[in-house]
Amino acid sequence: MAQPEGAARFMTVAEVATLMRVSTMTVYRLIKAGDIPAVRVGKSYRLREDDVDGFLASRYTQAG
Repeated sequence: MAQPEGAARFMTVAEVATLMRVSTMTVYRLIKAGDIPAVRVGKSYRLREDDVDGFLASRYTQAG
């Protein structure tokens, strides 16, 4: 099923952890600290891909 244009893509905590190359516990800590917004679905969390990208972009530092 194709996703509608402009629709938000949600990721699981495990997917975010893999993307960021950190543990799932680190992602849970970021959620609890309010650094990354998340939506609770049942007993698990979902994070918008745009929010994860924004978090990473805001933490980006230029080396050199």
